Amino acid sequence: MPAKRWNELSPRTRKLVVVGATVDAVLRIAALVDLARRPAAEVRGSKRRWVLAVTLLNSVGVVPIAYFLRGRRPQPA
Repeated sequence: MPAKRWNELSPRTRKLVVVGATVDAVLRIAALVDLARRPAAEVRGSKRRWVLAVTLLNSVGVVPIAYFLRGRRPQPA
């Protein structure tokens, strides 16, 4: 099945693509900002690897969500 061009997509599908890309971009930016501000001791694993994963992997928001759920250590009270 050949890929459709943007012009061939229905208006609803175009909106879904734009919304999905926006959500993905916001999650990536939030994860990168959090990584930049958080000390390395509060991150599970290497900060460099998290940054590479968040920026380079095409994950449709999965990698940033994984970082927020599993990549951060709880802050001491």
